[in-house]
Amino acid sequence: MVTVYDVRPNQLIEAVAEELKEEEEVEQPEWSQFVKTSSAKERPPQQDDWWYMRSASLLRKLYTKGPMGVNRLRREYSDRRDRGHKPDHSRPAGGKIIRKALQQLEDAGFIEKEEGEGRKITDEGRSFLDDIAKKVKEG
Repeated sequence: MVTVYDVRPNQLIEAVAEELKEEEEVEQPEWSQFVKTSSAKERPPQQDDWWYMRSASLLRKLYTKGPMGVNRLRREYSDRRDRGHKPDHSRPAGGKIIRKALQQLEDAGFIEKEEGEGRKITDEGRSFLDDIAKKVKEG
């Protein structure tokens, strides 16, 4: 049986993002074209479908690393703030982007809330990712 661990992450995330575009519950908000993904960034993402890529990446991260809350996910997607000649500092990613994407994935049935743990992947989400991993592996 092919799982998420058997394929390259970039290939899997791209394939999952394409599948998420077909889901009714997961859609890119209007404000997403104007917002930066972190306070360390200078510009918004340049890709048109970056919302689906981030949602797919969140889904894979919850599959591989277990239950996580928004705060821990903000640290997972953190970036280094350029402070000129001073040493760089890490800045967390934007929380609303992660929260909204998680809510959409929850409405789609791929993840669920775990009391005191954050969000975790459901059996439906696990089989969704494994099916796509199998398609990617087969070529």
